[in-house]
Amino acid sequence: MNEMNKEQTENIQPGSFEESKVEGRNPVLEAFRSGRTVDKLYVLDGCQDGPVRTIIREAKKHDTKIQFVAKERLDQLSETKHHQGVIAVCAAYHYAQVEDILENARKKGEAPFIFILDGISDPHNLGAIIRTANQAGAHGVIIPKNRAVGLTPTVAKTSAGALNYTPVAKVTNIGKTIDELKKEGIWFVCADMGGETMYRLNLTGPIGLVLGSEGEGVSRLVREKCDFTASIPMFGDIDSLNASVAAGVLAYEIVRQRIGGRY
Repeated sequence: MNEMNKEQTENIQPGSFEESKVEGRNPVLEAFRSGRTVDKLYVLDGCQDGPVRTIIREAKKHDTKIQFVAKERLDQLSETKHHQGVIAVCAAYHYAQVEDILENARKKGEAPFIFILDGISDPHNLGAIIRTANQAGAHGVIIPKNRAVGLTPTVAKTSAGALNYTPVAKVTNIGKTIDELKKEGIWFVCADMGGETMYRLNLTGPIGLVLGSEGEGVSRLVREKCDFTASIPMFGDIDSLNASVAAGVLAYEIVRQRIGGRY
């Protein structure tokens, strides 16, 4: 992936981060104790109970700017609506490079297994998909820069810690990224209701699982870049699965085949 055009991989470089909020007493305290860089701490004015005093002591130890504000201000800042009187503004989880994902596979001596998400906009779905990717043994997740959710606090919370272990790269153009990854020998399967039933496909070897947005699915241009499409057999009365559920079903069919040794 040394040839990958930098314009195609608008990844945040190691050492630079997007801003993120951590909310709630225990999460904020853990943010300080885990060594995360906390730039600012907002505290409910007049709140001086034991847990809050402990957080303030930690903030002073780390030379964090502390601002006491009214409840209305905290409510405005809150993304989770469960701030418990404290919100920390700190460095978010950083984005990996696409090359980092390939290196992750090389270090493990495994054929690359990558999730490519084409426009997931719901942070709960993204967090759940990252969690599934981690549990399924995927080496990383690729998301687009535009028209999709990034690594927000809600994504981090929903991933249940998987974001700490699963590299996520943000790219400018999913289609061009697929083209570059094909040069690395990776095949791409697109989740699409009109595709071949997943059980009839050979999903072994170096593979990228391409999943689309909650409403529109994989875009036409990205779908045309894929080597084949896979559908999930459905027998109910509605026409689709939630994006994160579909990701899990397809991912574990890939896992089943990989375990079966059909490389």
